[in-house]
Amino acid sequence: MTFTTKPLTAATWPDLEAVFNARGCSVARACWCMFYRKTGSTEWGTAEYAKIKEKNRKQLKALADGGEQVGLVGYEDGVPCGWISFGPREDFARLANSTIMKPVDDKPVWSVICFVVPSEFRKQGVARRLLDAAVAFCRKKKVKLLEGYPVDKPGRAADSSMWFGAKSMFDDAGFQEIARRKSTRPVVRLKVV
Repeated sequence: MTFTTKPLTAATWPDLEAVFNARGCSVARACWCMFYRKTGSTEWGTAEYAKIKEKNRKQLKALADGGEQVGLVGYEDGVPCGWISFGPREDFARLANSTIMKPVDDKPVWSVICFVVPSEFRKQGVARRLLDAAVAFCRKKKVKLLEGYPVDKPGRAADSSMWFGAKSMFDDAGFQEIARRKSTRPVVRLKVV
């Protein structure tokens, strides 16, 4: 099997939709990786939920169409199999007010925000390969620091709580813990260049 990635663009948008519309990705279909890009009330659970989902989808598509760096789509033998959302920390407005993910210091960093892997591709190392691809992408872009906010729980965590990835995966990729404001949610960082 050959694993590759491509940045999200207008051309790869249909592949992202295939990932988000796959089995096991219902949360992604609601958020469309826009939650941390916004501030204010979440609007989740309101009567306008369907409109909110569509608004999020349109906003992410506009970023992709506009050439913004928002993440990578992963492929196994050409079949879309996953997604990693990452970019400059300042692109994720909600992080500034997060008790867990607020800035540790004033150094410029890029942030890994989310992994989406359909059920059929889980437990095959897809998320780890996406993380490796994000590190390689950042290296080419001369990004100095890459940060993540993984889950660190003893034993197996529910798939629905693993959008940030597992700490062990970040550890294996060379990230170092730099803060822990909640027992199960460290802040980890990698010096890329």
